[in-house]
Amino acid sequence: MKASNAVWKERLRGQLPPQLAEEIDTFETEIELRSQDKADEKVFAETRLRRGVYGQRYDNGQRHDGTQSRDLPFADKVTKGPHTMWDAPGMQRIKIPYGGLNPEQLELLAELAEEYSDGIAHVTTRQDIQLHFIHIEDTPALMRRLAAVGITTREACGNSVRNVTGCPYMGVCPDEPFDATPYANALTQFLLGHPDAQNFGRKFKPSVSGCEQHACGLAQMHDLGLVARVRTLDGQEQRGFKVVVGGGLGAVPRQAKVFDEFMPPEEILPVAQAIARIFGRHGEKKMRSRARLKFLIEKMGMEEFKTAVLEERAKLPEDPRWTDFVRDIENHEEQPLKPPGELPPLNGNARLNQWIKTNLRDQRQPGYVVATIALPLGDLTADQLRALADIARQFTRGTVRTTVEQNFVLRWVSKYDVPALYQALDAAGLSEPGASNLLDIVACPGTDTCKLGISSSRGLAAELRQRLAAKGVELDQALQDLHVKISGCFNSCGQHHAADIGFYGVSRTVQGFKVPHFQVVLGGQWEENAGSYGLPIVAIPSKRIPRALDLITDYYLRERQADERFPKFVGRIGKAKIRAVLDDLTKDAPAHEDEPDFYADWGDPRQYSIGDIGKGECAGEVVTQYEFETTAAERIVFEAQIHLEEGNASQAAKDAYRAMIKSAKALVQLQYDDVTEEDPDEVIDEFKERYYDTEVFHDPYAGPKFAHYLFAAHEKAGQNYDAESAHHLIEESLLFIEAVHSCYNRIRSAGLSEAGAS
Repeated sequence: MKASNAVWKERLRGQLPPQLAEEIDTFETEIELRSQDKADEKVFAETRLRRGVYGQRYDNGQRHDGTQSRDLPFADKVTKGPHTMWDAPGMQRIKIPYGGLNPEQLELLAELAEEYSDGIAHVTTRQDIQLHFIHIEDTPALMRRLAAVGITTREACGNSVRNVTGCPYMGVCPDEPFDATPYANALTQFLLGHPDAQNFGRKFKPSVSGCEQHACGLAQMHDLGLVARVRTLDGQEQRGFKVVVGGGLGAVPRQAKVFDEFMPPEEILPVAQAIARIFGRHGEKKMRSRARLKFLIEKMGMEEFKTAVLEERAKLPEDPRWTDFVRDIENHEEQPLKPPGELPPLNGNARLNQWIKTNLRDQRQPGYVVATIALPLGDLTADQLRALADIARQFTRGTVRTTVEQNFVLRWVSKYDVPALYQALDAAGLSEPGASNLLDIVACPGTDTCKLGISSSRGLAAELRQRLAAKGVELDQALQDLHVKISGCFNSCGQHHAADIGFYGVSRTVQGFKVPHFQVVLGGQWEENAGSYGLPIVAIPSKRIPRALDLITDYYLRERQADERFPKFVGRIGKAKIRAVLDDLTKDAPAHEDEPDFYADWGDPRQYSIGDIGKGECAGEVVTQYEFETTAAERIVFEAQIHLEEGNASQAAKDAYRAMIKSAKALVQLQYDDVTEEDPDEVIDEFKERYYDTEVFHDPYAGPKFAHYLFAAHEKAGQNYDAESAHHLIEESLLFIEAVHSCYNRIRSAGLSEAGAS
């Protein structure tokens, strides 16, 4: 039985850093005040988020992800329907800088998962650990126990500096110039709780990469990305970092821009501090949709932003921590437990051979390998955490890290120990092959636990993985190298923009029923630290996505040239031809009475949504007109992508804007038919009066931000667009169209509810 907060506070007295102990005490008091309605909810929400405490979607104590459902011991404490942090469990995010963990920490995570959660720990795409179904009154005890083993949840969420992600192979990768691990640690410790990093309008995500060619650190999609480099000056080799800023995924992704091609290590921390100050001072505070660093850089321009940062850097008072954190850093080096070795004979063990092929990679230190422990859906049990801790002690000095692909890696394994390591992992159920390839599908929590989830990303991932695993060795090597990533909504927590093949959840109305769909995203590049981002090409019913993946991969195998990689193939063939392969999947939905499963989500037997389109002829005409207009808008924005591929950025931008106007008109015509897209000013005025000013269009979670995309595009109509800005406008157009669908569904649901009540 779990002990109370008071018990853990007493047990750990004197074991925590005083400042951290005081902060947790303060948070405990704030919880008590909020429970008595003596603290403002808005202020408390940011307070708990900065401690990594989230609300979550709750569904009768079960996860519908295609794997398993779990009855929770505290289910009787939970109310059904809308709830708050006080009557339903939430989620605790646990910050793991650059993914580094040791056996003692793994064992504690196992205890916490059993005592406070449902016995499952989840690895995120930012190398954190999440525990779901956590009650808020238990979080102070949980935080104290984590702090006692050197882990904090501070600034795991909220408008703060998030976890510093880092390549899990730093220090052992053959392609890196030097081990960047201690610099990632220095950046973490310096920015954690720093007073200059407390005034942001939104989050700030840093990353450290050991090299440029791989995707292990994903520098290009971060607010601040550091990539290790060396140069020779006066005959001496010098360490440094390429510094990029302003990257990010989210609804409308941006690739980071180069701030400095080579920055000396001693400048990393003061420049990061200066960037934080500029972001805090000049970043957007009111409109959250524009409050990331990428938008500030877009507004200021890269040169002006860099000038402002360097001027701020010059004014900073000297801080001894700038040098304290990096002093003697070059002497940092992990040590192995066992001597180097050679791989012993494998005696024809086919499964072991497959695991070695997909889950091992040589270290730059001869005789050692890194073993990747692939975790389907990023989950592992408390018992598996304990087993992993024992294995890490048996074969290494506890050198374990999480990865951005939701896995663990075990570093410094002697090659001689590989068969024994495999046996130990297999006994713990941790010997899944296929790490970092087609089988290793990344998925965000989606509708399983996330309040923003639209479609079941985990359920789809589990289904795809099961089908692909059944094909086994039949999979062509070119397919095994593909990266598939799934998000439950447009926000890209599953990193769908950077995948070879990405999917993100949307909703459509089919024959009067809401049906889960996924947008198919192509054109992304996982390598080179997320070298390019893809764009959606078509929305397909969720239950047809496995067939869509088959069609795409079959077409790739059939039409690719020699050893052509998938991103090159997409660029050469073009999205129009690939979409044509998928067109039939968007047609001829079965009647609900014939195939009710079509109208449900993966891993969830319940009806996704039930509604009656109504019997009135007037309503029928409105639906028909709405569907016609929005279908045309989706076609136009797809044509914009084709123009962009052909190098015609100007026409691409015009089409993206026209698609937004057409979809806005579709909503306006539900109330006022006498409007035409030939007069965009009228469409904007009517949309603003009927949907924006009344807040009918406002998204329940994102507020008015999608409408702002429309207004901004209207203001810029006729201006020149380059390839990058046209790409952004297409993304915004797609998101605005999705918001129109969501608004329409809310209007229909409200109307049907009123009709039913009468």
